[in-house]
Amino acid sequence: MDSNSVVGNTIMEPRDDMEFDSHEDAYSYYKEYAKSVGFGTAKLSSRRSRASKEFIDAKFSCIRYGSKQQSDDAINPRPSPKIGCKASMHVKRKPNGKWNIYSFIKEHNHELLPAQVHFFRSHRNPDPRKNDVRMRRRKNLGAVSKLFGAYQNVECLEGYMRNQHDRGRKLLLDTGDAQVLLELFMHMQEENPKFFYAVDFNEEHQLRNLFWVDAKGMEDYNNFGDVVCFDTTYFTNKYKIPLVLFIGVNHHIQPTLIGCALIADETVYTFVWLIQTWFIAMGERAPRVILTDQNNAIKRAVAAVFPETRHCFCLWHILEMIPRQLEYLSLWHDSFMVKFNKCIFKSWTEEQFEKRWWKLLDKFHLREVEWIHSLYEDRRCWVPTFMRDVSFAGLSTTSRSESLTSGFDKYVHGGTSLREFIEQYQVILEDRYEEEAKADFDAWHETPELKSPSPFEKQMSLVYTHEIFRKFQVEVLGASACHLKKEIEDEISTTYSVKDFENNQDYMVEWNESKSDIYCSCRLFEYKGYLCRHAIVVLQMSGVFSIPSKYVLQRWTNAAMSRHAIGERLDEVQSKVHRYNDLCRRAIILGEEGSLSQDSYHMAVCAIKEALRHCASVNNSLESESRPTTSELHAISIVEEENQFSNTLIPDPKWSSKNKATKRAEGQQKEGNENDATRREEETSEMRPVQSPNVMPAQFHNMMPMIFHNVTSAQFQNVPPTNLHGNRPPR
Repeated sequence: MDSNSVVGNTIMEPRDDMEFDSHEDAYSYYKEYAKSVGFGTAKLSSRRSRASKEFIDAKFSCIRYGSKQQSDDAINPRPSPKIGCKASMHVKRKPNGKWNIYSFIKEHNHELLPAQVHFFRSHRNPDPRKNDVRMRRRKNLGAVSKLFGAYQNVECLEGYMRNQHDRGRKLLLDTGDAQVLLELFMHMQEENPKFFYAVDFNEEHQLRNLFWVDAKGMEDYNNFGDVVCFDTTYFTNKYKIPLVLFIGVNHHIQPTLIGCALIADETVYTFVWLIQTWFIAMGERAPRVILTDQNNAIKRAVAAVFPETRHCFCLWHILEMIPRQLEYLSLWHDSFMVKFNKCIFKSWTEEQFEKRWWKLLDKFHLREVEWIHSLYEDRRCWVPTFMRDVSFAGLSTTSRSESLTSGFDKYVHGGTSLREFIEQYQVILEDRYEEEAKADFDAWHETPELKSPSPFEKQMSLVYTHEIFRKFQVEVLGASACHLKKEIEDEISTTYSVKDFENNQDYMVEWNESKSDIYCSCRLFEYKGYLCRHAIVVLQMSGVFSIPSKYVLQRWTNAAMSRHAIGERLDEVQSKVHRYNDLCRRAIILGEEGSLSQDSYHMAVCAIKEALRHCASVNNSLESESRPTTSELHAISIVEEENQFSNTLIPDPKWSSKNKATKRAEGQQKEGNENDATRREEETSEMRPVQSPNVMPAQFHNMMPMIFHNVTSAQFQNVPPTNLHGNRPPR
């Protein structure tokens, strides 16, 4: 860029005939010149004479000179300000001791900012006390003051890595925290032996990582384990407790807590240990999709433990990282985000995304930014264009405030201590149970109100849960504000452009009638799990007046927790859900009457067991591929677990189904003569340490968790659970 217009009469542009008394004087001049023009400076290189050991050569440059080299194992690396600028000044020492300009490159490949030049490190006041004042003042400036944050912080990365390494030696707990945790675990296992926890020690036998999950969390994963969010927000944001959570979502769009952990660091070892332990606790059943932050250590751990699981990044986390990673673009943030959003949200094809991506990088000079490069390398993990075969069930949103995981923020804040969280943990569980129970009750006792004559609305009113139906209903009503136009038609599919007048946006919808496949560029189905208004209007105009069964996810229906998959025909689904709701209402009436006395209770239980046997026999006769004994006993075990507060521990996965069935049958025969204490003792004696060989590469075999099921260490046997409530409901 031509800088003559900003160089005044005082600071002249470098010329070949200029002389300096020393190379430091030359650098001082170059800094003053840079300050008047609007860029930061750095000492690029210098050279001494081998004979006299005096400086004979020096080169100074723009702060954005060259390309930043970053190690592969850097933790959350920041982008480098260096983008290949060639602006520099080279000086050499003459025989008379004077220094002259050997070469000077004036042109920059970036914008010059004379008004904000004082934010460059090279132009700040050398008095450290005044620098501190300026740094404190800098936090209160505005978006402009963030422009050069990357320049000031890029040198701190090495220290950050060192601190992370030191931090990872052991879990940092306050005095007495370990005892509070142990009391919690003892209390939870006393209420329900299926409560699971595992600990990891370092080489000095100090606590390093800790994981636990209650019985309800394992049950929720069994019903809704298709997509899971591994949330490390509280840890990465330096909360007082190093907490990470495994979060799912149930059929009422409510977050489910399916695992908690306290971790010491963000190493691959820690994440492998944690994810492997969680995998074991969940019965060694991997999710279809796991959502995490963009983190290389997590990425490697997920690939090691879940090689068949689709690993995706939380979209809100990527969007939230942009102002942090690209601070020096803050002046152009709005214009950058317009282009960025168009690239990732409006690209219909992969080719269109590629074209827009590289155009974006060239426009804002981002090709050399490492974080941007990592986003492109991981594009299949987060860009909506590549998510045609993924279902996030509402767990991936564009902002954390909209995400289901943010529901836990009201229980945990930056200053929450471990003791406070333990108390909140009890409240979290109780709130989750109460909210789900209320939603179930409403689903059984209330019929959703129809707001239009749409056949789609009527069709799904008996299928979806109330929460999902209300959201789907909005899409049905919104279809009236959409206008479609046929764009492309071939032998396979038809592509429409749909104008949505409500948000004044255009979308593309592809419809394959022969396969009943429909895909919209708004990607509502992929991210929320139900069809959008744009797809609905295309179906309607194509003469299709029912939602194809493949777009009705069982996880969103009232039959979500059924052990049988819903049928292909939605009229069968509607009938099944209607029967299910009717039986639930009758079961509530039976529960009210049967609980009035001990005699009526035994009569109701016997009737339920007898009915279950007959139902299982009828259903198994209709399923040629099912094994009658296993299915029947599974049905019986459900009632046993409900009546005995789920007292059965997680069995060894190596047990055969025959052994499991035999033990369940034996427990069934002895139920009338055994009390709860005897049953719990027998079930505990059947428990085996859970191991999971051959699920990970060889290099991770030594990372298997140390697990304790219903075992109390000798030194803690006499510790009373004084910090725990004794009136909590069973988990």
